[in-house]
Amino acid sequence: MKIELLSKDKETNRLTFVLKDSSAFFANILRRMMVEEVPTLAIEDVEFKENSSAMYDEMVAHRLGLIPIKTDLKSYELPSKCTCKGKGCAKCQLKLTLQSKAVGVVTAAHLNSKDPKCKPVFPGMPITKLIKGQEIELEATAILGQGKEHVKWCPGLVFYKAYPVITIKKDCEDAAKVCPVKVFDFSKGKLTVNEKNRLKCHLCNACVDACNGSIEVEDSKTDFIFTIESWGQLDPVDMIEAAADMFKEKLDEFQSLLKE
Repeated sequence: MKIELLSKDKETNRLTFVLKDSSAFFANILRRMMVEEVPTLAIEDVEFKENSSAMYDEMVAHRLGLIPIKTDLKSYELPSKCTCKGKGCAKCQLKLTLQSKAVGVVTAAHLNSKDPKCKPVFPGMPITKLIKGQEIELEATAILGQGKEHVKWCPGLVFYKAYPVITIKKDCEDAAKVCPVKVFDFSKGKLTVNEKNRLKCHLCNACVDACNGSIEVEDSKTDFIFTIESWGQLDPVDMIEAAADMFKEKLDEFQSLLKE
């Protein structure tokens, strides 16, 4: 099995790579591990000391829970694995406070985190709005959780598609004309694959229909194109590494159970 990096954009937290010499079973396991198993921090409990805004406590708490928080997996543990056994300590909980009387929109930037490394990813996310005389004060507790429990703990969007295998049996100009993503080039009576656009092929088979069998387009059974879009809590590379480590732990646990 090999991995070939195609692109990485730090501004959009998007990573694309090709998983080679693998199988659809493993590709789907990797996807599910990243989406469902890799933990992130999210606000779980909110204690209101004052809230005279127009929004109910429940609505404010819901918005707080959906704010992505930068996560340091080396500093925090899942409550179920923590030495405190889920009672709550600095290893499995992060405290954030909010207090404002200022007229205007209260945003995620108003949240003060006890850990400077773990702050809201998007400071401009709105929480509520205050007018003259209104006030909000609260303490929130963020914990590590997994996407399989609630989507607020999901670290990002992960999807993949089969690598397109294109075979040109006979030159056909119509293939270049009908392809919606410009996978083919036709010049001087010869049809070629535009390698820059090959990975854009979504297997629509428009070229196959237009050329009456002169072209074959199949999905690879061993190579897959992955795209990871992080919500910002974790870097895409960290998502892959954490998923691989957790998958190895599950395999080790399974192996130990078989020996019993």
